[in-house]
Amino acid sequence: MNIKRNIIFTLESRKKNGVLIVDNVPIRMRVIYNGNRIEFSTGYRIDASKWDTDKQHVKNGCTNKLKQSASDINADLLKYSADIQSIFKEYEVQELIPTPEQLKKAFTNKCNPVESIEPAEEKPIINLMTVFNEFVKECGMQNNWTDSTYEKFAAVKNHLSNFNANLSFEMLDESGLIEYVNYLRDTKNMRNSTIGKQMGFLKWFLRWSHKKGYHNNNAFQTFKPKLKNTQKKVIFLTWDELNILRNYKIPANKQYLERVRDVFLFTCFTGLRYSDVYNLKTSDIKNGHIEVTTVKTADSLIIELNNHSRSILDKYKDIHFENNKVLPVISNQKMNDYLKELAELAEINEPIRETYYKGNQRIDEVMPKYALLGTHAGRRTFICNALSLGIPAQVVMKWTGHSDYKAMKPYIDIADDIKANAMSKFNQL
Repeated sequence: MNIKRNIIFTLESRKKNGVLIVDNVPIRMRVIYNGNRIEFSTGYRIDASKWDTDKQHVKNGCTNKLKQSASDINADLLKYSADIQSIFKEYEVQELIPTPEQLKKAFTNKCNPVESIEPAEEKPIINLMTVFNEFVKECGMQNNWTDSTYEKFAAVKNHLSNFNANLSFEMLDESGLIEYVNYLRDTKNMRNSTIGKQMGFLKWFLRWSHKKGYHNNNAFQTFKPKLKNTQKKVIFLTWDELNILRNYKIPANKQYLERVRDVFLFTCFTGLRYSDVYNLKTSDIKNGHIEVTTVKTADSLIIELNNHSRSILDKYKDIHFENNKVLPVISNQKMNDYLKELAELAEINEPIRETYYKGNQRIDEVMPKYALLGTHAGRRTFICNALSLGIPAQVVMKWTGHSDYKAMKPYIDIADDIKANAMSKFNQL
């Protein structure tokens, strides 16, 4: 008996938004015989530009995104073809035609033969959460993580555990990663921007554990979910709003807001982050400037004092605070709450529209500015007002510790808008 068959290697035809995908496309093996057409996964991917359709193999000298060479991929494709041919010959000798199920099973057994000798010693099951704890411990020490970074990865671990209490590395293949993205969006109600950050943290862990040899699942390397996003709005106080907040007379029953205002204004006039103001000590105050090593980036900064920042320091210079701190800084969460309360009282209520996405759903929210204020708005206020005053970006970057213009671009764009609006005031003369 001679079973007529045709074995074809081809790229998977897949479209996204009506456009044919040409990057990192799966290579499929198609077997056609006796009216049957069966598709097999080869486990390889390649860009369409690197695939020779006529010869049905990867073009010589090319590699895929996992750095697998054309020679290695093509050798395996030839082996798969030979395995299929061998299976058909075995059935021909018996004068039988295999069913699609029999062909698939025989091919699987050839690729992954079951040993008939003594079973191999079982490998211990690797617990993903145990490995995650090791990752946090090692990377935390190596990279000198701050408390906030440890908190972020504690949240990542919590999300993974709630997603699946018995989660394993093998489960985080492409379909598993898609399910996790859907879980973060639908169950945890996260915005796309937040999901993107969570997936970035997860990929960091999977990269580390893959390098350590804890798993061989490399689906994370090519997994890139499409998450629509908009540029995050920069929330800051204009010079007029800053003066309104500074001159606002705080009610007698809300005097606890005075210190919150002073600390916030200090960030507005120095550009320091909350964490650096919190840790600012009397030894950091020099003659006419501040010298600090930042908590977040370990940058050494010298920031000259101006009349506004100097007056705040003078106000508290004779008051002793714990650990020789310079200012009465409370916890970040409480300060954020009190800052919103203060700004609401001062009527910092310009309507701000925020646009974000959850999945493909665009959501627009309009909120008063005071509801969006936080401690980091002080640093943003410093940068935006400094640039709008005409201070060169490279000078501002020395004060703030920014190392490149990419991070400064949103602020520069805002300063340009402020200048353009200021110029229009001449038209009113």
